[in-house]
Amino acid sequence: MRVFTATLATETNTFAPMPTGLDSFRERGYYPAGQHPDHMSFFAGPLWAARQRARERGWQVAEGMVAAAQPSGITTRVAYETLRDELLADLRAAMPVDMVVLGLHGAMVADGCLDCEGDLLARVRAIVGPQGVLGAELDPHHHLSEAMVANADLMIAFKEYPHTDALERAFELVDLCEAQVLGRVRPVAAVADCHMISMIHTSRQPARGFVDRIQALEGRDGILSISITHGFPWGDTPDMGTKVLVYADGQVDGAPARAQALARQLADELVSLREHLASPMLRVDEAIDQALAHAGTTVIADSADNAGGGAASDATFLLRRLIERGVGDAALGPLWDPGAVRIAFEAGLGAALDMRLGGKVSALSGDPLDARCTVLGLQRDMVMSGLSGTPTAMGDCALVAVGQPGVKVVLNSIRNQAIGRDLFTQLGCDLAACRVVVVKSSQHFQADYAKVASQVLYAAAPGSVTADLNQLPYRRVKRPKWPLK
Repeated sequence: MRVFTATLATETNTFAPMPTGLDSFRERGYYPAGQHPDHMSFFAGPLWAARQRARERGWQVAEGMVAAAQPSGITTRVAYETLRDELLADLRAAMPVDMVVLGLHGAMVADGCLDCEGDLLARVRAIVGPQGVLGAELDPHHHLSEAMVANADLMIAFKEYPHTDALERAFELVDLCEAQVLGRVRPVAAVADCHMISMIHTSRQPARGFVDRIQALEGRDGILSISITHGFPWGDTPDMGTKVLVYADGQVDGAPARAQALARQLADELVSLREHLASPMLRVDEAIDQALAHAGTTVIADSADNAGGGAASDATFLLRRLIERGVGDAALGPLWDPGAVRIAFEAGLGAALDMRLGGKVSALSGDPLDARCTVLGLQRDMVMSGLSGTPTAMGDCALVAVGQPGVKVVLNSIRNQAIGRDLFTQLGCDLAACRVVVVKSSQHFQADYAKVASQVLYAAAPGSVTADLNQLPYRRVKRPKWPLK
C-alpha cells in the first residue's frame, strides 16, 4: 500500500492582534518533506501512526511537509498559500498513492480564505481523484464545514480536552482508512448542528461520561467513528459552532440512517448539557480569595491570556493583583516577554534589578508591570513536556521573583501555554510550596497540574480568549448561536 502523509495546522483567533506568518510555523515546528524527526510532534499524529504501521505491514509511506504554528491571529495569505502549495507539491511527487492521511487543526483562517481546511482538502481530492482514500485528524476546536465533509472520506477529532489522545485517534484514522482501501468499510458521514458554542471539559462531569459513552458506541451496529466538534469560539467564521460528526459503514444495512439519527440524538443531549460543560469562571479577586481560603496548592487558570487560544500570553492583570494584595508563596507562568528574558540572562543568577514585565502587545495585555526583580533560575532552549507526550519548545526561560513578597514568574521567549509542570520545576520552582499557581492556559494544564492541585479555579480576566463571548464583535457567525445575544 502506498500512503502519503503531511501536516498543516494552526488555530486562528480572528480577534487576536498578532498575525500568523511563516516565522510562526518555523518557530513551533516546520519540517520539509522527509525531514520529520524520530519522535511524534503535535498535529503530526497521522504521520507518526503511518510510520509505525508501515514497519508492521510493509507499506510505502511518503512523508510530506509538516508545519504547525502556535495559535494567533489571521494567517497571512503568503504563509497559507506557500505552505499549502508545498504540501500539494509533495503529494504530486508521491503519486500514485492509495491513501492520504493529514494532520490538520480545522480552525485555520487566512487572509482571503475563511475555510483553509476545506480549501486544502478540496485540492488534495482533485489530485488523488475519487478513488483515493483521504482522511484527516482534527483538533475538536475546529469549524466543521461542508467542504471538509464533502472532500474527506473520514475525519476523526481528538476526544479529550485536554488533548491527551492525539496518537490514539491518529491510529484510529490510519486503520479505518486502510480498511476502506481494502474494501472492508465504506464510511458515510452524518452531521448534526447544536446551534451553540461550548467548551467541553472532559476532565469533569458531565462531559467525561458523555465522551466515555460515545466511545462505547463506536464499532457497534455499523457505527465507525463519532467526533464532537466543540468549535473554536474565537474564530469568526460561518461554520463556527458545536456539531456532532458520525461515520457509519455504508456496507451495513441501515447504518447510514442510524448514524444520522445518532448524530441528532447526541447533538440534542449536548444542548441539554450546555450550561454544565465548561468550568465556572470567577472574577480575578474572587479566584484569589478562594485560593487563599483553601488549604494546599490552588491552581488558577488565566484562560483569557492563553497562548494556545491565540492570546499574547503577556497580560499582567493577575500578576498585578497578586502583588497588590501581597500574596506570598505564589507562582505564575508563562509570561511571554523575550526582552525581559534577555535582560535576566544578561544580569545573571542572583541579580536584583528593576524590570518592566509584560503588557506589550495590545490593550488586552494590560499595562506593563514595573517592579524590583531577583533572577532565580535560567535555562536556554527549555523544552516543556506537552500534550500526548510531545515536546514543547519554550525558548530561553527565566524564573524571577517579582516585587514584594516576591511572586515567582516564569518568563519565556517562545510563546506557548502552560502544559507540563516542568515549566516551573526545571527552573527550580517547587509548586508544592506555593499556595497559588497561576497558569496561562485554558484547559491543557489540567492533565499534569491536577496531580498537585488541591483545587483548580478558572479566572475571568481580560484577554484575547475572553470567556464572555458577547464582548466579541462577530460578523460572520451564523445565528442563532447560544449563548450569543
